[in-house]
Amino acid sequence: MNFIRTNIIVVFLFISTLYFAQEKVWIDADWKTTSKEKATYFKETTLQNRVLTYYFKNGKIAKKETYENRVLEGDYSEFYESGNLKETGKYDNGKRDGIWKTYYENGKINVRGKYREGDKVGVWKTYYKNDY
Repeated sequence: MNFIRTNIIVVFLFISTLYFAQEKVWIDADWKTTSKEKATYFKETTLQNRVLTYYFKNGKIAKKETYENRVLEGDYSEFYESGNLKETGKYDNGKRDGIWKTYYENGKINVRGKYREGDKVGVWKTYYKNDY
């Protein structure tokens, strides 16, 4: 009985390891696949709750993209290597949609504007780095 239980546990652990194992894909500064030596970023091959996360080589988050049926859909966030927010917005059916903001590394807003179906619409505002 112990032999069967032990084998079941070993098989379960092996299958769990295979299922949750994630392969790193190395990416260069132009967001193209490359070797580890030439990489700026990496990503894990598995989506977590529809979110694909890219990392800087140092392990800090570079950007997060939300997908639905392999199409960008929902929240998008990009970060500086320091960890500060760089850009935020939303995608709708693979196209930028709604309010998008880019930030200076000090956290202040750089640009704010609106997209509709991937096209810039309305007034876009650019802010000076030292404005309050």
